[in-house]
Amino acid sequence: MKLIASSGSVRWALASLSLSMLMPSLDTSIANAGLPTLSQALDASFQQVQWIVLAYLLAITTLIVSVGRLGDIVGRRRLMLAGIAIFTLASLACGLAPSLGWLVAARAVQGLGAAIMLALTVALVGETVPKAQTGSAMGLLGTVSAIGTTLGPSLGGVLISGFGWQAIFLVNLPLGVLNAVLAYRYLPADRQAPKVQRGAFDLVGTLVLALTLGAYALAMTWGEGDWGSLNLALLLIAVAGAGVFLFVEATVASPLIKLALLRDRGLSASLAMSMLVSTVMMATLVVGPFYLSGALGLNAALVGLVLSVGPLVAALAGVPAGRLVDRLGARRMTVAGLVAMALGACVLSLIPARVGIIGYLAPIAVMTASYALFQAANNTLIMTDVSQDQRGVIAGLLSLSRNLGLITGASVMGAVFALASSTPDITHAAPEAVAHGMAITFAVAAGLIGLAFAIALPALKREPVVA
Repeated sequence: MKLIASSGSVRWALASLSLSMLMPSLDTSIANAGLPTLSQALDASFQQVQWIVLAYLLAITTLIVSVGRLGDIVGRRRLMLAGIAIFTLASLACGLAPSLGWLVAARAVQGLGAAIMLALTVALVGETVPKAQTGSAMGLLGTVSAIGTTLGPSLGGVLISGFGWQAIFLVNLPLGVLNAVLAYRYLPADRQAPKVQRGAFDLVGTLVLALTLGAYALAMTWGEGDWGSLNLALLLIAVAGAGVFLFVEATVASPLIKLALLRDRGLSASLAMSMLVSTVMMATLVVGPFYLSGALGLNAALVGLVLSVGPLVAALAGVPAGRLVDRLGARRMTVAGLVAMALGACVLSLIPARVGIIGYLAPIAVMTASYALFQAANNTLIMTDVSQDQRGVIAGLLSLSRNLGLITGASVMGAVFALASSTPDITHAAPEAVAHGMAITFAVAAGLIGLAFAIALPALKREPVVA
């Protein structure tokens, strides 16, 4: 199947970008499969080994905007090659880790490499494919991301059972070497502007933003949704840090993020929509397992099978969604994706548990396919007309909005579900309580999608006619 009409070199460049999306996505989920084994092998509690996952996610969240801006300054191809090398060498360090502390530190460094790859992959699309085919490229990357996230747990289980826990990290070595070769040979050369035009790297803003995002991420994840005084203190630090960051950016000569960008209505709307939609999609991952087991009474194997349907739909829908974006326009498809997602959330909220598995699977499939359409359209909307010297930082902002949505969704939507279920321990809740919690959670989700739709609607009026 011919995804994008292009020369051989462009196809190989897309192969490199796909690998740069696959590797970080795979490592987001593959370590989860190894946590029980790692807990035994490293003689650590479950709470301690969770930092293997958390260190990776925190590094990505706190650094992704900064590395995007760094790519704008030093050259995106050059930094992408460094990111691939960092990720691959850190994977080797993870596989050789003799202790939990070593492994957590190596995962944080791996997260740095992942942040570079994720931010610059989206930024490099505009330099790799024709403008008219940006949507197809974004859809392809969305498919690859879904495949990586879906494949992680099952591949991790196979590698651990056959070769030991080290294999879940060492599998990145051949992928990294292949990716480095492809990136070196086929990614477009950096077109550097004069140094006076590129500006300096905003180190102060980078540190303030990293501390702010780190505090927010910890506030949302610490205690797994059981909020306490530490969560509140971290959230207050994040709010104060945001104020300090805005002050710094308004006063430095070469800001990390030009505040004029955030005043752009189109960009701000797209980032806000991305965060809201990601918050809702995380709700399906947080609530789904409890609903399937607690309300529908499915065993663990069936729960896993049903949960795999959503990512599978996302993987299958990515490329067709990208083609629709190229053909019908990014703004129209953004709104279409939001409308379909809202309908899916409403159905999940209204259909009773007695309908059974089909009452869950059908709306989840609609929501996931619509999410793939929204992602391809919104990414295209943001990146198509971005100026050359800002592609990295805006791609970083786009990835950050998605990550913040996922983090917020895990905490806030999980709290909504627990509160609506009216049970201190959701694992022992009655089926009726779980079903009620599900209904309320997705009613809230539908409201969030409605808010995203209200943000997107004005953009529809400015949609140009597409032949």
